[in-house]
Amino acid sequence: MLNLVLFGPPGAGKGTQSEKLIEKYQLIHLSTGDILRGELKAETTLGAEAKKFMDKGELVPDEVVIGMIGNKLKENTDAKGFVFDGFPRTNAQAEALDLLLTKHQTSITAMLALDVEYDELVSRLLNRGKDSGRVDDQDISIIENRVKVYNQETKPVMDFYLAQNKYYAVEGMGTVEQIFDRLSKQIDAL
Repeated sequence: MLNLVLFGPPGAGKGTQSEKLIEKYQLIHLSTGDILRGELKAETTLGAEAKKFMDKGELVPDEVVIGMIGNKLKENTDAKGFVFDGFPRTNAQAEALDLLLTKHQTSITAMLALDVEYDELVSRLLNRGKDSGRVDDQDISIIENRVKVYNQETKPVMDFYLAQNKYYAVEGMGTVEQIFDRLSKQIDAL
């Protein structure tokens, strides 16, 4: 089973590249945001639990999110693998994900980290903001803060996978196709 953590700062191109990887390798996309919205819409027990926190403006606890991911693994037992997008964001989440995957007799194959220069991230996000209308992608101070939070809180997860020899930096500069080609070559080399 091919289980990938697609990693990188806001604007690195994770969403764009996830779609291409899913299509090429026939993987299931596991985006925690999508999963949360799906559980809420389906009015599941975990969705109701998550809603309690969301209604108060709080982050959904890791154990609830892990439970939701566990449900997706159970629903897709015949999957060729998964692309984890936006998760894990902390070492605690990475440890919990490892435990969950072990229970399902699988593990993370690799973390593919898109390496993009700061100025390029800002440019991509501002352009995305113009196209999508996303307010958080139109304000330079919000963008700077998102990148800062990523560097302080999320980037340390790379060390978790580096310690397991599962971390691979991939050049995230260039065209969508050039970046996809680099990702594909790294995956094929696994």
